[in-house]
Amino acid sequence: MSSMMEDQKKPLLTDTESGWKSYKNYERSGSVSRLPISGADLTYQEIRSAASAPSYYPPIHADPITLTDPHSVNSMPRPYDQEIRFQDGYSGNQSNNIGSGSLDEVEIRQLLIDHIGHNLCWASRPARTWKITNVEDCNVYVGTLETFIEERQAVGKTEPYQGGKFDTGTPLGIWKIDLQTNFPPLFTPSMKTVAKIPHSESVTDCTVCHAKGKVPCETCNIGLKPGRYKENQMTQCPVCYGRGLIAHKDGSDTICSHCSGKGQLPCLTCASQGLVTCQCCQGHGSLLNCSMVHVKWTTLSSRKVIAASGAASVPHEIFHSAKGMELCNSQAYQCTPAYFADSYFLNKFSSDVIADRPHIPPTARIICERHTISVVNVHRVTMSHRKQSFSFYIVGLDNDVYIGHYPAKFCWGLCCCFEWIRA
Repeated sequence: MSSMMEDQKKPLLTDTESGWKSYKNYERSGSVSRLPISGADLTYQEIRSAASAPSYYPPIHADPITLTDPHSVNSMPRPYDQEIRFQDGYSGNQSNNIGSGSLDEVEIRQLLIDHIGHNLCWASRPARTWKITNVEDCNVYVGTLETFIEERQAVGKTEPYQGGKFDTGTPLGIWKIDLQTNFPPLFTPSMKTVAKIPHSESVTDCTVCHAKGKVPCETCNIGLKPGRYKENQMTQCPVCYGRGLIAHKDGSDTICSHCSGKGQLPCLTCASQGLVTCQCCQGHGSLLNCSMVHVKWTTLSSRKVIAASGAASVPHEIFHSAKGMELCNSQAYQCTPAYFADSYFLNKFSSDVIADRPHIPPTARIICERHTISVVNVHRVTMSHRKQSFSFYIVGLDNDVYIGHYPAKFCWGLCCCFEWIRA
């Protein structure tokens, strides 16, 4: 056990201290909030796949605790220490026996009676007298791990040098550049920025024009050796075909207005000078070289879903309306599995989520991680009387009741009237 704890404390990619100290504004920086998981975040295929997959379900666990290290109670937390928050009042015992779950028989029956009371044509007798024969756990658990990383790459940049001073010297390493003013809130989905690396500038001659600022015109110097050019190169007039005159049907000739009777035109690219401005150095003959650091912040996310076998048969619209509850929320430089007292299920589930940590690019490093475990509560209750039975669902944090078929519905067409009077 001690060796396992030591392994968990080792940093994954970079030194923990240096990973946090490079961001002095970390304690002042906020983070992108994350809404609790709800049933609407789960697809029907995802629930069915999780319910049918072999797993270590069902859970048997007691109240979670918030400290993974008993010796750290009196220690002052540092920015990179793991902070774990558990939902207050959560009781995670799950069982098919009445009284061992979060709802007992009295509470279940009262929830059903209250629901029946809002339906004027439903009799309350089945809710009051029928026997509760089974309470089935249909919960869905969702574990997430968000890894906020920063990726840096040095890219060269060249631009025409127009004179003046330039920043030369020994360039800083890309991870030593201070980008506090550009640092986004933690767990921003994606953000990019570009900054110049200090002391990385240098001036060199343009290799395209050999520091002359001009290059031979490619329009009127076709076929010449590289670097050679000729001036006063003319082209034939396309209107008079070099004659300088325009012939008419009556046999007369007029001077070509396009070439002014010369029969030739100067090069449209260089005006027959034979040289054009070098596009690489914009005619300056020198280039200013520098290194730019391209920075990208990204949140890599992984999610794992596990569900009770009964969840596969729950109508999806019931899950869609359910509100989830966050059992654990931890944030650290490198998250470790959460610890729940007497809960092998949640401990193992948390370990599996952490083990599925996304791949980190070699040019990136971890800034922070956030690990959550949430549950979407759904219980299917079956009530029986003699040979009759019906089922209903208790869903979410608000314990909403959903009934597809109630055995005591009596309607004489007065529902609309009663609803109008109530309104």
